Amino acid sequence: MSETRSPRGSGRLVLDLRAGDRMLVNGAALQFKTRTSVMLSNRARFLFGKQIMSPEDARTPARRVYFAIQAAYIAEEEERDQYVGHARLLADEYAAATTSPTARNVLAQAIADLETGDCWEAMRRVRVLFAHDDAMLGEAALAAPVAAPRPG
Repeated sequence: MSETRSPRGSGRLVLDLRAGDRMLVNGAALQFKTRTSVMLSNRARFLFGKQIMSPEDARTPARRVYFAIQAAYIAEEEERDQYVGHARLLADEYAAATTSPTARNVLAQAIADLETGDCWEAMRRVRVLFAHDDAMLGEAALAAPVAAPRPG
């Protein structure tokens, strides 16, 4: 998958996708059967490739926070606050449990981004904690899948 930007200010984004690539656009899951190019010509909430996390992959505290932020990002407007609240709860639990001041700072910044509507930046920040979780939790975190809880 590659990304090509149209001229600045045009509001268009061209994505070159390979067969099998996945993409979420405004909450709809797409998987491409053949190689194709797609042009997004208006504002859309989208994720593609490795940015998309499945519930089965949300096995560590940072990944559960990321998954909740992802859900907030792709949710319908009327559902977004519920997912933001769930992400905040998971981040608070993680911050209370970790001994790492850096992790707590990253979580605080991510939640601040999320609450201002910048889900993209919040997800980017939380991704840096994946390596921390893997180092702290080791293979145990990756061995047993844990379904990410849904807000409710």
